[in-house]
Amino acid sequence: MTTKQRQLIPDDVHTNGATPNPWWSNAVVYQIYPRSFQDSDNDGFGDLKGIASRLEYLAQLGIDAIWLSPVYRSPQDDNGYDISDYRDIDPMFGTLDDMDMLLSEAHAFGIKIIMDLVVNHTSDEHAWFQASRDRNSEYADWYWWRPARKGCEPGTPGAEPNRWGGTFGGSAWQYDPQRGEYYLHTFSKKQPDLNWENPSVRHAVYDMMNWWLDRGVDGFRMDVITLISKRIDEQGKLPGEDGGAIADEEAGEEGYSSPWPFSMDGPRLDEYLQEMRREVFAGRKGYLTVGEGQGISPQRNEYITDPEHEELDMLFLFDHVGVDQNGAKWNTEQLELPKLKAAMAEQQEAVKHNGWASLYFNNHDQPRALSRWGDTSTPEMRVKSAKALALMLHMHKGTPYVYQGEEIGMTNAGFTKLEQYRDLESINAYHQRVDEARVQDGASMMDSLARVSRDNSRTPMQWDDSTYAGFTSENSSNTPWLAVNKNKDTINAADQRDRPDSVFSFYKELIDLRHGNVVVAAGDFAALDVQDEHIYAFTRSIGDQRLLVVVNASSQAASLPEQTAALLADADDASRVLIANEDHQNILRQVARRKLEAWSALVYEI
Repeated sequence: MTTKQRQLIPDDVHTNGATPNPWWSNAVVYQIYPRSFQDSDNDGFGDLKGIASRLEYLAQLGIDAIWLSPVYRSPQDDNGYDISDYRDIDPMFGTLDDMDMLLSEAHAFGIKIIMDLVVNHTSDEHAWFQASRDRNSEYADWYWWRPARKGCEPGTPGAEPNRWGGTFGGSAWQYDPQRGEYYLHTFSKKQPDLNWENPSVRHAVYDMMNWWLDRGVDGFRMDVITLISKRIDEQGKLPGEDGGAIADEEAGEEGYSSPWPFSMDGPRLDEYLQEMRREVFAGRKGYLTVGEGQGISPQRNEYITDPEHEELDMLFLFDHVGVDQNGAKWNTEQLELPKLKAAMAEQQEAVKHNGWASLYFNNHDQPRALSRWGDTSTPEMRVKSAKALALMLHMHKGTPYVYQGEEIGMTNAGFTKLEQYRDLESINAYHQRVDEARVQDGASMMDSLARVSRDNSRTPMQWDDSTYAGFTSENSSNTPWLAVNKNKDTINAADQRDRPDSVFSFYKELIDLRHGNVVVAAGDFAALDVQDEHIYAFTRSIGDQRLLVVVNASSQAASLPEQTAALLADADDASRVLIANEDHQNILRQVARRKLEAWSALVYEI
């Protein structure tokens, strides 16, 4: 089933509380990381023409929309999330004409294009910031500028306004000699935070968004959008100013405290999002807005995504991808399945009346879920667990997001040396944790990078088994910007596209189910056996239509727990198996024995 054959959910079936039901309520979105997707000019970097050349592949997969990570003009300090011109395309990716061509060709396939919107911060090379360095400029208050701490010499160690640390290492404050003050950067020092308290900033952003929508894009994924409202006092001051530095005991293990608690879900967030809706989307139809929701609870997600509140269509929450982390992301632990089940169930329950959920395990900031939670010990287990994790995620209620390569079972990068990494966060974290704060030794930090570095998800797309996996020509004099995963010989799209037992074909089947089965798209969710350590089970239902989802999310055979076993007591009809990651008769024989083999997964009509 292609995107053009997708059936809309009947209006008498409740989805997110909107009337009529939105197009994205039974859609699937595919995220492309442009520099790693397809290189058309053999310079080692992916580009827009490369993406256009692969649209037929995406149409075959059946996706409805592409989320395009940033392609704007940028110094590329953080791979394009540091934007110097919102209304131009970086030459690395092509031109505005190339963007127009991609929009036209994608729309011809029935595929929508969702742009990445990065407006918590800009690049320090953006014209707005350069003008803001002049205290007398009309842009002087477009960023968060603050003087040195009282009694300290500006620009010297310890003179920063407070003890906040940047997400990518070091202080969150950077001294600018031209202005004689510090600017706040929640992320890299080349990513100064915009001051959304200034209405001129907000309306400049809205004008830019309208410019892109008028050009033909179909919506926005909004990067760290829940950080745009900072917590300030009545005098407009941030915590810790005027010498009241955040106490040392509140600092983390690396010697800094976090600015995030003072930025996440701030007091004016709802106001800003509602204003954006009015100024940008009023009168428009068919668009999608999805925000990156740092600090947003499932309950707040329900409020923000409730159509009555006119804010966002959906949010990416983070509680479920933090269940195997102990504090810092570098301190990972073995997944305890009940924790993941609890986090996902809370997200589902929170939007059972109104609002909507985004469904994801993978993206450009996460390691590959297959390496993180699956089983890559053998080719058979790798394929089976890739399908099981996909079935587990896609059978929840919400809009699934597929990250490039996930649909063929791509794995972590397998890097063993620091010089193999390109990710700013990873490299800075290594030096800060190992060389400066000394909270980890080099060997353990390299192990952490191998497990959770963002570069794990950024290796070039594996199209075939050629030298550079079909990402760039094997005759090119330029190597890919990031090394190709060595397993491209056995994990690649060319091998899987026409094989019915492949991971790719399984994703096609899952997407077809969402497009054509109203229970999968809009059915109510109910968790089962939430404390079981191996079996992940839940039901989806509309009226008397009921589906049971059962996944053995472990590398050992597991007995069916009580609630699940009771619902499968009479399960002996293979025609009622909607989808499974192995032969339907075989998996029913396992059900009859009340035990599923490692990574077996099915959906059964009960």
